[in-house]
Amino acid sequence: MLDNDRVSTEPNTEPDAADEPGGPGEPDEPGRPGEAGEPLPKRRVGLLAVIAPLVLALDLLTKVLAVEHLEGREPVELLGGLLYLPLYRNTGAAFGLAEGWTVILALIACSVVGFILWIARRLRSVGWAIGLGLVLGGATGNLVDRVFRAPGPLRGGVVDFISVLDPWGNFFPVFNLADSAICVGGGVIVLMALLQRDYDGTKVEKK
Repeated sequence: MLDNDRVSTEPNTEPDAADEPGGPGEPDEPGRPGEAGEPLPKRRVGLLAVIAPLVLALDLLTKVLAVEHLEGREPVELLGGLLYLPLYRNTGAAFGLAEGWTVILALIACSVVGFILWIARRLRSVGWAIGLGLVLGGATGNLVDRVFRAPGPLRGGVVDFISVLDPWGNFFPVFNLADSAICVGGGVIVLMALLQRDYDGTKVEKK
């Protein structure tokens, strides 16, 4: 009995889980956002969800107006010849590049749209949200033309109607708002890459 009493009154010397390395009582080492001690940036998918539909709506609206008011007319001069409004149907890429590759370009656009939607749930950077929103809206706008305009699905001609310094696109290829959004969005994405900012809000460390 004495031995049992002595054993029961001895202090417990076994290590507690809170004292073990990596246990609940020891804070984790700081690291990338999302690890203990450093909060995640806010999700920015809402910003992308505002920018992309806005770009798409403006692009589709201006194309409808261009077809309605410029069909069969000479290019309209604006700002003293700084801009002209001709009407072209482009079966190539942005700014008239890759003429005749309509089906391939439509499939590429589908891939781009799908990729952006796939990473959108992990988007936590304002810059990336703006850039990807512009690209998504522009790519979708031109994709709508390729799918629904003549001569048929995936072969439709994209409506271009903006020309700089020349009525026929001799100074710079004729383009539309979707092309502009894609280029500006791409520029923002390149800038974020140069600043070493990833789309999830983290800073890319140099190796």
